[in-house]
Amino acid sequence: MCHDPVVTRWVPQVVAHRGASDAEPEHTLAAYRRAIEMGADAVECDVRLTADGHLVCVHDRRVDRTSSGSGLVSTLELTQLQGLDWGSWQRLVRPDEAEEPFVVEPGDRSHLLTLRTLLGYLRDCGREVRVAVETKHPTRYGGLVERVLAEVLADFGWAEPASRESSPVRMMSFSSLAVRRMRQLTPRVPLVLLLERLPLPLRDGRLPRGVDAVGISVALLRRRPEYADRVHQAGREVHVWVVDDPADVELCRRARVDAIITNRPDAVLDRLGRASPTAG
Repeated sequence: MCHDPVVTRWVPQVVAHRGASDAEPEHTLAAYRRAIEMGADAVECDVRLTADGHLVCVHDRRVDRTSSGSGLVSTLELTQLQGLDWGSWQRLVRPDEAEEPFVVEPGDRSHLLTLRTLLGYLRDCGREVRVAVETKHPTRYGGLVERVLAEVLADFGWAEPASRESSPVRMMSFSSLAVRRMRQLTPRVPLVLLLERLPLPLRDGRLPRGVDAVGISVALLRRRPEYADRVHQAGREVHVWVVDDPADVELCRRARVDAIITNRPDAVLDRLGRASPTAG
């Protein structure tokens, strides 16, 4: 929670969107390693179910944009997806790399990342880094996505956190049905309802039962900055995506949002006056 009842200083959680995806190919281990090195408090990933039942970190329905292959994630098996190159599509210029090279292991920028691999890496990375897992809908597998997610979290011992505040993971989705499913499957895991637009029944800041936070675009926050106050008055959190521009960071500061989701966690942390945990 970012609003301390005793200390009024605003300290939002800085969340790396698909990893540090401005610096490394999205959803690759390199992107998440870079986000942790930069000092991100949390990371975000999108998950889809393969034809043989594995959750993989891929945003689009199709693999065409972010890999060397083509086709629907849901119709391909894990081994087929693992045979693709997931990093060469993104050619990045890093002018600072000569001064502070970022060393990656072979395959970190090109291999498919499964959710299990990502969670294992975060668990063992040496400091607390939370993760927001977005289930993508619609999908041919419907509620099976959330059931498999609950099983994966249970295997890591994360399905029943001691408290919602201490949970290392939160689930989010644009599908209110998916969020309700997850509440039934893992009642203690925090939930975030993502909104493309603001429906009339939610404009007063109230959220469905069991939902801990609303996730809105920075464009929606620009149009309706008062909405953040309403959500906070209702006792819930506000998470905002994707915040890369300095002016939008200031907008989030004024709105005192609880989580800033960004492709550039280093720039946002710098704007907030926060140093990387590895700095100095």
